[in-house]
Amino acid sequence: MDLGEGLRQALAKLTRSTIIDAKTIKEFNKELQKTLLSADVEVELVLKFTKDIEEKALKSKPPEGVAPRDYITNLVYDELVKLMGKTYTPKIQKQRVLLMGLYGSGKTTSAAKLAKYYQDRGLSAAVVCCDVSRPAAYEQLETLAKNANVAFYGEKGEKDPAKIIRNGLEKFKDRHVVICDTSGRSALDGALIEELKRVSNAFNPEEKILVISADIGQVAGRQAREFDNAVKLSGVVVTKMDGSGKGGGALSATNAAKTSVMFIGTGEKLNNIEPYDANKFIGGLLGMPDIASLVATVQEAIKEANIRPEEMEMNELNFDSFYAQLKTMGKMGSMKSVFGMMGAPDVPKEAMEQSEDKLKKYKTIIGSMTKGERQNERLLHEHGRIARIAKGSGVTEKDVHGLISDFNKMKKMFNTLKNDRNFKKKFAKFM
Repeated sequence: MDLGEGLRQALAKLTRSTIIDAKTIKEFNKELQKTLLSADVEVELVLKFTKDIEEKALKSKPPEGVAPRDYITNLVYDELVKLMGKTYTPKIQKQRVLLMGLYGSGKTTSAAKLAKYYQDRGLSAAVVCCDVSRPAAYEQLETLAKNANVAFYGEKGEKDPAKIIRNGLEKFKDRHVVICDTSGRSALDGALIEELKRVSNAFNPEEKILVISADIGQVAGRQAREFDNAVKLSGVVVTKMDGSGKGGGALSATNAAKTSVMFIGTGEKLNNIEPYDANKFIGGLLGMPDIASLVATVQEAIKEANIRPEEMEMNELNFDSFYAQLKTMGKMGSMKSVFGMMGAPDVPKEAMEQSEDKLKKYKTIIGSMTKGERQNERLLHEHGRIARIAKGSGVTEKDVHGLISDFNKMKKMFNTLKNDRNFKKKFAKFM
């Protein structure tokens, strides 16, 4: 069970209680403690968190017109925001960013993600490979930079990172954002500290950021303190936040270490990075819908899928327009993240996996149709067409019939909605 699921279950038990008194609050706090400890949040933080909730719940009264259950839910929300740290607002301006981290933290991928993030917001960005210890670091960052469409510089075989950064800065003196990826180690030792100090002196960065993996839990706090003592951090990037039960432990630990979380990595794709928003993160844990992110995700997915505006026209639903929608959904990330943004994070895992498999199969089937079949589904009733499509897409004829059946249900619903005068206007605005 991850942190969000545990919190939602504890709140659900509280909501079902007929009376909310001291005994109910204590039982509720036990559930919170169990959930937070299993998510690797430090014991001292858990005890303080639940103590603050108990004191506020028992010593203060809900405002007039607010139900006690809603009041306590709001208390939990506010205390979680304090526990996990403040919201970060990125500076969209010219800057140099130095990235540090141990092996396996996702530092190199984060360098490309951050460069893409800033470049997507109008700043020209470049990455410089100063990792002179890991053999594949040069090739990895070069490939990632190419995929992110940002500039890259490195010197294969060069062992002096300070020399690489000086040459890189000369090459990228006209770039708005330059991000330097440094060497890692299995632990922070004297040699790494000395190397980071030399690179920092040569680079003179505005931001010095530590990259930490969410799955290390409360160890993140110790790492943050050690790196901060060595090179004085601006903040951290927490990676692998896509469903990790240890994410809360890492966030709370870095916050307790007085190091702010700047960005979180939410998946493997290069656009799966976002500034840390405490309210949004806690809202996601508690199952609150995030419509703004959903809309932004849809818009980004349409852009990535290279879908032309006319493909999203909803005057008529046919297999062509349905295929465009499937392409969009395929670019939106996992079903879990989409349902989470919709405020429904507890859809059974098996159901989500089956839905994802079905959507992939449907895309393959439609891809095997002719242009005429995609625009006029009635042609599929002609002899031999379904057998040909099934063979071409590597599925059974039953699978093709299943797609047609689901499509006809969607078309019936679409035709009903189309009669709503405001539907097309709302849909166009949403897209």
